[in-house]
Amino acid sequence: MIGSGIFISPKSVLLYSGAVGPCLLIWVACGVLSTLGALCYAELGTMITKSGAEHSYLLESFGSIVAYLYSWTTVMVLKPSSFAIIALSFAEYASAPFYPGCTPPVVVTKCLATAATFSIVTVNCLSVKLASYVQNIFTAAKLVIIAVIAVAGIVMLCQGRTEHFSNAFETSSVSLGSIGLAFYNGLWAYDGWNQLNFITEELQDPHRNLPLAIIIGIPLVTVCYVLINVAYFTVMAPSELLLSPAVAVTFGDRVLYPMSWIVPLFVVFSTFGSANGSCFTAGRLAFATGREGHMVKILSYINLKRFTPAPALIFNGLLSLLYIIPSDINTLINYFSFAQWFFYGLTALSLIVMRFTRKELHRPVKVPVVLAVLMTLVSFYLVLAPIIDKPEIEYVYCTAFILFGLILYFIFVHKQVTWAHNMMRPITMHLQLLLEVVPPEKFE
Repeated sequence: MIGSGIFISPKSVLLYSGAVGPCLLIWVACGVLSTLGALCYAELGTMITKSGAEHSYLLESFGSIVAYLYSWTTVMVLKPSSFAIIALSFAEYASAPFYPGCTPPVVVTKCLATAATFSIVTVNCLSVKLASYVQNIFTAAKLVIIAVIAVAGIVMLCQGRTEHFSNAFETSSVSLGSIGLAFYNGLWAYDGWNQLNFITEELQDPHRNLPLAIIIGIPLVTVCYVLINVAYFTVMAPSELLLSPAVAVTFGDRVLYPMSWIVPLFVVFSTFGSANGSCFTAGRLAFATGREGHMVKILSYINLKRFTPAPALIFNGLLSLLYIIPSDINTLINYFSFAQWFFYGLTALSLIVMRFTRKELHRPVKVPVVLAVLMTLVSFYLVLAPIIDKPEIEYVYCTAFILFGLILYFIFVHKQVTWAHNMMRPITMHLQLLLEVVPPEKFE
């Protein structure tokens, strides 16, 4: 969960919330909402122990069409573009020390982001254990910088640096739409609360470890995020924070000098680890959708020697490289966030639906249904509020892209047009030979 978001989102959350008090409350509320969502996913993940998270749950509850639209949107846009944004964040922080006082050239950040993407995909293709080992190392590194900032903020509070918390709730009026946008940016930092559900089949004892990871992990992240924002406000007024090009770096320059260099260094570690986690789970989603026939079958194949879903990982990496090429893709992601939360709400609704339609399924973890109802309502609020408050044509483009998936579903999944399958057969054969991959049923 901890990646580039906590070093990027604080400015936007403050901007849309209007003051220090509402800003901190939104960070807490985002943590609570992530926990509610993850608890709903814990029931779904232990009830349907298939990798693929939302795709598997939507398939069971609403059928093939809804699951396909989710996989189409997520595999083609949401997952690879998120990977690309994290890789670009890594590149910006990694190149910044070499260009003091100025912005690094675009070509440098693009090349670094490309190199990071290539390295991460390679690691994940080589070994599941190696990818997990890399994740553990960089998780430890990101916890170090979180602890440094949080402890430094507590020290500043003890020294009486509380002037920016006085009149914390004096704010100009905020609209329902701006609150929704504040939540979007806060929840971007929490994004990843559902990642374990993408690899349920690879977890040891998921009935125990999945809910345990949620109960321990997300509240811990929430406390860390709130402490980090409190630390920022101990040394920066709201106006200064909004003007800061990199909030964590500004904090480090004011509090940790001459050791301020550790902030960009550990942010680099944090973003690299986050990108590795994104690649790890995105590959599993592409694998799951390929296995169900919602994407080309080659994506569901597994390497014969290394037992990794190499085609799915490589496909996600190639799409990510395409999203790195444009100068700025953050706007695209902002407009597709409403699609992400639409599917989160639909997944929470699937839990409610399956309480009535799939009563026979074993539920090792069973949450109160009111949590799923609350998660559904909040998700659809986050979808609708920004659109109603500030309707823009880009939302229409995004909706049209999602619905375009219906045409592809009709041609390739429902009708299974012969010429399309005949065209893919020799391509699949050559890719099998090149990547040394076989269908997953060969391992059963």
